[in-house]
Amino acid sequence: MADKPTTGELFGVPYNFERPSIGRMLSSYWKPDEGMLVDKPFGIGYTLNLANWRSWIVLAVAGALLWHERKNEQQELTAEGGPVEVVVDDD
Repeated sequence: MADKPTTGELFGVPYNFERPSIGRMLSSYWKPDEGMLVDKPFGIGYTLNLANWRSWIVLAVAGALLWHERKNEQQELTAEGGPVEVVVDDD
């Protein structure tokens, strides 16, 4: 039986299923001469290149959106916490 390739592209999307090493993991997230997206060190698809300033903007926007969502959830919980008075009219 032939060995299947562990790296390559499928429909234009890169994949890599080689056993990851610490050096390869660290170097894949910091590539100063590349664009904002780089191939993942393990798995299918792309990841952010932390050497590119655009990646930091994406992370900041995602963090701000997550913070805003959690803040709204806390406000809804505190607003719903009080007792409710129910009036029933028996006419």
